[in-house]
Amino acid sequence: MIDLSVYAGLFAAAFLAATLLPAQSEAALAMTVAAGYPALTAITVASVGNVLGSVVNWVLGRFIGRFRDRPWFPVSERHLVRAERWYRRFGKWSLLLAWVPIIGDPLTVIAGVLREPLPVFLLLVAVAKIGRYVVVVLATQGLV
Repeated sequence: MIDLSVYAGLFAAAFLAATLLPAQSEAALAMTVAAGYPALTAITVASVGNVLGSVVNWVLGRFIGRFRDRPWFPVSERHLVRAERWYRRFGKWSLLLAWVPIIGDPLTVIAGVLREPLPVFLLLVAVAKIGRYVVVVLATQGLV
């Protein structure tokens, strides 16, 4: 039962870290692996949680655009236009930066606003996030 709770906590940390909520998952992954849990399982759990959190952002982006003229909308029109311009300039390949703190989460929202196809989104975001977690585990094990 303790394994399930460790993995559930890792999944939750990774999921929340991928949303617009302020959270961090690398430490949870590193501690899980350092505690002796299998690295491949930990990477898989964290990656699935993190990618699913990014999908939540993508879905929000797909549907939040209709509210951009409302006074309570969380992003100014100027910032939204700037983000859209940036995404259009660099395109879908910018999703390989989805793992980067501060810019990665809004990038996944903008991908939804600009209607990036979900299969392309999933592939690029998964590559980025799995790659980051592999590096974290290698660093935890002193291999990087």
